[in-house]
Amino acid sequence: MDGDAGPIDATVGETSGPRRGDRTAPLRILTYTTLFPNAAQPVHGVFVENRLRHLCASGAVTAQVVAPVPWFPSSHPRFGGYATFAKVPREERRHDLQVRHPRYLVIPKIGMNLTPWTLYRSSLAAVRDVRASGFDFQLIDAHYFFPDGVAAVLLGRASGRPVTITARGTDINLIPQFPMARRMIRWAAAAADGLITVCQALKDELVSLGVPAEKVRVLRNGVDLDMFRPVDPAAVRDRLGLSPPVLLCVGGLIERKRHDLVIRALPRLPGATLMIAGEGPQSGALERLAVAEGVADRVRFLGAVPHQELRSYYSAADVLVLASSREGWANVLLEAMACGTPVVATRVWGAPEVVAAPEAGALVNDATPAAIAAAVQGLLNAPPRREATRAYAEGFGWGPTTAGQLDLFDSLIAGGPATDKMD
Repeated sequence: MDGDAGPIDATVGETSGPRRGDRTAPLRILTYTTLFPNAAQPVHGVFVENRLRHLCASGAVTAQVVAPVPWFPSSHPRFGGYATFAKVPREERRHDLQVRHPRYLVIPKIGMNLTPWTLYRSSLAAVRDVRASGFDFQLIDAHYFFPDGVAAVLLGRASGRPVTITARGTDINLIPQFPMARRMIRWAAAAADGLITVCQALKDELVSLGVPAEKVRVLRNGVDLDMFRPVDPAAVRDRLGLSPPVLLCVGGLIERKRHDLVIRALPRLPGATLMIAGEGPQSGALERLAVAEGVADRVRFLGAVPHQELRSYYSAADVLVLASSREGWANVLLEAMACGTPVVATRVWGAPEVVAAPEAGALVNDATPAAIAAAVQGLLNAPPRREATRAYAEGFGWGPTTAGQLDLFDSLIAGGPATDKMD
């Protein structure tokens, strides 16, 4: 495992340079998160990478990334998904971003409360290396509250730099149910210099944990309108051998995504084909369910689809269906809309903030196969114009989110470096 317990030298290069309204050089940001793509996991946390890429594209920010991954001793295939961690390179460049992947210790089942500490200790050397390389970052921008945000606050104290934390979903709408994690999340929220949530619903939940509302900014995720754009549905369906109506689910094959509800809805939608893009531990169970429901010949399991190839599948679909039990801000909803495809989504967390007009699609109040089938059939019977759905998505570009980040970062950096350090 990487890591050096010594403090980071916080005296090298006092915070200097650009200020709000008088920026003479790009802000220097260190992005810190366990949710970031890598060579072995190219779509893992791609939403964090996308936000950072658009921020850097503004020309107002330069960034490096520390994206720790769990330590695992072997990449042998017999270890399944765990083996992937061993394949992640220690350093790589992605889209002109320098990315370091230190290893941290995860103890299955019993180690949840220790993970913020192991994450912090294992990241110290990597963060020190960033400074030593000449990139004297002015702020740590962390994503995901637990364990990432807790570790980031400790790193901020060790390096004498302000810290922001972005809440993204499960870190706030599930993990605080565990008492110790809840206490650490509240501590990190109080100690961080700035807080961001990707939807209003997550801000409301943070406030319910005792966080002052004025400390939290809502900066929603945007959608890449160049990457996700309409492709001729007929041409894509012809290439894929599909006949309408076509449904699409995109997301990991995990319990929270509830792909099983969509499969169970399929018998109520005669003639419809369902494509499921994603991989995960429920793969076998979902395939068996399709057989049991008598729809195996109408369900296509696509496996992991590269992010840049998703637009063809979005465009081929008549409806994207997202039946999740929990979501912060589900990027797949906007990606589908940007390709002209309306959505059906369960009314959870940030979904009502995304699906807020008829041309966007429909929300389901009752997460049942019957309700999902009814909502899908409603869209199939009276679909919005694909041009109108695309136009709706165009209101969710990255510009406002980038501007909000810059305003927050400027204000925090203008306050000067922190003075406390942690051994």
